Amino acid sequence: KKKANKAQRALALKSAQEHEAAYQKATRAEIDAEEVYNSYHLAKLTGQIYVPAQPKLAFVIRIRGINKLNPKVIRILRILRLRQIHNGVFVRVNKASANILRRVEPYITFGYPSRETIRKIILQRGYGKVNKQRIPLSSNTIIEESLGKQGIHNVEDLVNETHTVGTHFKEANNFRRPD
Repeated sequence: KKKANKAQRALALKSAQEHEAAYQKATRAEIDAEEVYNSYHLAKLTGQIYVPAQPKLAFVIRIRGINKLNPKVIRILRILRLRQIHNGVFVRVNKASANILRRVEPYITFGYPSRETIRKIILQRGYGKVNKQRIPLSSNTIIEESLGKQGIHNVEDLVNETHTVGTHFKEANNFRRPD
């Protein structure tokens, strides 16, 4: 059992290093593109400027209660899994979700988190749904058992899947409780 745990920790460390390297590379490419395209002379000559990509992920927190709310607003908050004050969820940003967020804007606040912020939120307040129970994400085995089929084996994989809004974002997001 000790050898299996050691192998699992080594695998988690390796995947964390790979995700960090990919994140650093993407960040560096973003900075380089901004420096190249936003130089004054190039912009003046070619007429091109660099416009950064829109964020793909938002973190939404409910800030108001249910007194005197429109039933449609209550329904939208339930769809977003924001049933209580101070609950927070990650939401994929697209046109539909942007319209939904705009509709409930007086009752929520939202922002675009960095990878490090996502990691802190999941480590400090992360709970998962296992057999309809709220289980703290205290070990990687909980994540492995629930999301192993999707290729998410540890906390770092969960953070990466959330940050990149990957192919299994929906499963990873539904696994996490909105706390």
